[in-house]
Amino acid sequence: MAHSLDSIFKPKSIAVIGASTQKGSIGWQLLHNLIEYEFNGKIFPVNPKVSVLHSMKCYPSVLDIPDEVDCAILVVPKELVLNVVDQCGEKGIKGMVIVTAGFKETGPKGVELEKKLGEKLVQYGMRMVGPNCFGVINTDSEVRMNATFGKTQPLPGKIGFMSQSGALGEAILYYAEQLKIGFSMFASVGNKTNVSGNDLLEYWREDKNTEIILLYLENFGNPRKFNKIAREITKKKPIIAVKSGRTVAGAKAAKSHTGVLAGLDIGVDALMEQAGALRVSSMEELFDLSMGFSMQPVPKGNRVAVVTNAGGPGILFTDAASNLDLEITQLSDETKKFLRKNLREEAAIDNPVDLIASATPQEYSLALDKIFQDENVDSVVVIFVQPIISDELATAKAIIEIKKKYSKPMLSCFMGVAPRSEGVKLLMENNIPTYIFPESIAKTLSAMVKYRSWIEKPEGKIISFTGDKEKVQKIINDTLQKDKIQITGEQALDVFEAYSIPTAPYEIAKTPEEAVSVAQRIGYPVVLKIHNPEILHKTELGGVLLDLRDEKEAQKGFLNLKKKIEKKNLPFCGVVVQKMIKEGVETVLGMSTDPIFGPLIMFGLGGINVEILKDVSFKVHPLTDQDAEEMIKALKAYPLLTGFRGSKPVDIQELQTCLLKLSQLVTDFPVIDQIDINPFIVSDTKENTKAVDARIILRK
Repeated sequence: MAHSLDSIFKPKSIAVIGASTQKGSIGWQLLHNLIEYEFNGKIFPVNPKVSVLHSMKCYPSVLDIPDEVDCAILVVPKELVLNVVDQCGEKGIKGMVIVTAGFKETGPKGVELEKKLGEKLVQYGMRMVGPNCFGVINTDSEVRMNATFGKTQPLPGKIGFMSQSGALGEAILYYAEQLKIGFSMFASVGNKTNVSGNDLLEYWREDKNTEIILLYLENFGNPRKFNKIAREITKKKPIIAVKSGRTVAGAKAAKSHTGVLAGLDIGVDALMEQAGALRVSSMEELFDLSMGFSMQPVPKGNRVAVVTNAGGPGILFTDAASNLDLEITQLSDETKKFLRKNLREEAAIDNPVDLIASATPQEYSLALDKIFQDENVDSVVVIFVQPIISDELATAKAIIEIKKKYSKPMLSCFMGVAPRSEGVKLLMENNIPTYIFPESIAKTLSAMVKYRSWIEKPEGKIISFTGDKEKVQKIINDTLQKDKIQITGEQALDVFEAYSIPTAPYEIAKTPEEAVSVAQRIGYPVVLKIHNPEILHKTELGGVLLDLRDEKEAQKGFLNLKKKIEKKNLPFCGVVVQKMIKEGVETVLGMSTDPIFGPLIMFGLGGINVEILKDVSFKVHPLTDQDAEEMIKALKAYPLLTGFRGSKPVDIQELQTCLLKLSQLVTDFPVIDQIDINPFIVSDTKENTKAVDARIILRK
């Protein structure tokens, strides 16, 4: 069954409406590209002022074309677009690319015009890429369509590229051509009035010619749909994405620790990671990764061997690799004995293997041949720095001949040579990605290893929990009825207790005698806190007293807190007497609602250092069991949880369960906007893992 986007990407006939006689204009260049690229179908220029264009009959309107037309490409003034769309609808055309700009990107009038355009597309059952776009490409030999107005002819390949920026289109095609990177398809989606980025992902998921997907994103239309589609795709095809807009403009004001930490770009990172997509920070890095993925297999592990003729670049790679979870592997004794016997005495045989500056092509060949056979090696990096006496082209040929014998991935770095030298050109033509600097290889290999981990990772499951919804709903209703949105302290703890997230036992005392009585009941040592819903940060006010061990300290603490409140001219509502949880690690559990991505669940190192250290991880809600595990392991302070310098490891399983219960609470109550449980003390036993303080912010 044909896909609805086939009319755009696999048309048998194309009408170029607005084709021009003016050389260099968009209408001229686009028609020229279709002809020059040898489109495997019929082309119909449309221009009422011309009878012949590029030696082809030119029609006054699309309705005058006697044949069927699958796709129309519009290069007409914006004022004419709606009328032309009507004509295309009457003609029965099902695919359209609107290059014309002047729609929602220009302001309110443009928004209204684009709305009418969208309605007409639905009316006629059309699919449309654009408006305000650079065009589309399909290099399949059965199609051969370059429907863009760029001046670069794209190379065929296995990469599908979607760009939200039309202006970047020509630069992307040119840079790819320089690197000998080929595309299966290319689409500049423009304003995404009809065909969205998610539509393209679904289309390329099924396309046999597309093995890698590259994305340049400026915004997400439907991030949760992206998550679902991308998860399916990335188990078979890598998605590599640049997302621009790392600015404060996208952040919302936040009242909680979680909100402060979740600002800016956290949602994008969390979404990409959970979807298995690889996010990079620049177009340069995007192309670096695309070379690696399109030219070499994904390594089976992170163990890397390096062969170089210069120590410095080898060290640069080693430093970069160490920061990117790559292992500079220990070569086997057999490999080292062979290298010691067959290489010059000055050569260093430990990884990185340094052949020294005067290394010959034969020495490269000998060393690489043995290292590829080493079972401790998953991938090989070869570095060549052009000295006066070495032959770059001969070295490249030697590297190529050795690589032909082995399936392990190899990436190369040729320094001190022209970017398009004969040696580099030969390596690239033989699918050995070649970089200018060793750090680029480290980033690329790290991404390839990360992708291997993703495709081997088991699917996570969303585990359901049952909480006391009635109790939580009552607390929420009571808060909103008082025209408040914050649930603090003890009431917040009651919410979490209702979902079996363990909390430190507490009671409220109005007098010193009550404080002593409660302390005796729950057991010393205890914590005393000011009980006042209006005071959010009790610690800053000196409103928390820790580790009170007897009746005398409890009484004195009560009076101390009362005095502090009265000095501030605040109403005294009593104190909270809470069991002191002494052992364990202070963590923070939280949630912040992103305006684009929805709820983001947070876990991190907690206590008073949460905003200083910012050792936190985020995931897009809802969490799977796999997500919860990864959030915990993502912390730099993870060793503190597993037992550090003799400390007992905490109950990781209980911690994971609490994160999943928090996710369930967020599912059940969409009115919750932000959550902080800080500190959430995790210990070696389930009994001593407790939420100590918390806050919930509601949406009105």
